[in-house]
Amino acid sequence: MTTTTYWTEIDSPVGRLLLTADPSGTLTSLSVPGQKGGRTVQDGWRADTGPFREAAGQLAAYFAGELKEFRLPMRAEGTAFRERVWDALDSVPYGATTTYGEIAARVGASRAAVRAVGGAIGANPLLIVRPCHRVIGASGSLTGYAGGLARKTALLALEGVVSGA
Repeated sequence: MTTTTYWTEIDSPVGRLLLTADPSGTLTSLSVPGQKGGRTVQDGWRADTGPFREAAGQLAAYFAGELKEFRLPMRAEGTAFRERVWDALDSVPYGATTTYGEIAARVGASRAAVRAVGGAIGANPLLIVRPCHRVIGASGSLTGYAGGLARKTALLALEGVVSGA
């Protein structure tokens, strides 16, 4: 049995956002144009803004600098390891950054597993609402972002972490 996927697109300061949700209205992905591993609309998906009203409102408030924490039903499917890493991303607060090594430590991964942690972060299907943009290199450099470094810089500038792009 296949489950219906609902989708909509929303304009944002970092480009057009593609959102998907399951029939319960739970957000299952948020992608940006040109995103490495991002989703694209598939045959059989249903265009419907209804399931996304709350997400659209929260995203607008975030981009206006009025919202610091998303409170949306979200579900991302991945390996148990990826899901642990994605859960750890949720604990990185607005206006803060962390490193790949710190995320690895939070999920109990060895120092040697930092590359795997980076892969899990890069596979995050819920950009912006699950803040993988807040993960930076150990040296403080802005490295790796599936949505592109210009978007990562813009998001961190919005949150006051770096100066504007």
